[in-house]
Amino acid sequence: MTSPLIVVRFDPKPGLHDQVEAVLRTMVPATRSEEGNRRYDLFKSVDPSGAHLLFLVEHYVDDAAAAAHRETQHYKQYRLDVLPLLQQPPSVQLLHAIDSKPY
Repeated sequence: MTSPLIVVRFDPKPGLHDQVEAVLRTMVPATRSEEGNRRYDLFKSVDPSGAHLLFLVEHYVDDAAAAAHRETQHYKQYRLDVLPLLQQPPSVQLLHAIDSKPY
């Protein structure tokens, strides 16, 4: 059984960082309550160019749990709400551990 880690990068349009963060914050409690979710954490960063970036780090018990997350109503609503606020679509990296310490 695989246990995917997903890292999603969000690049808000200028002046919309707070709105993007607010949308993403609604996802945290909803996703953490999903049966197959192990971790769902929101991070922020300022890159050297001054852009305000946001990141979600997601961990699920298996690929089926990650797929089930994408079928939830809160996921579908977040996509509708966040996409117009971004400079480009979110960048998604799906990672499978080679050598990772369990937590």
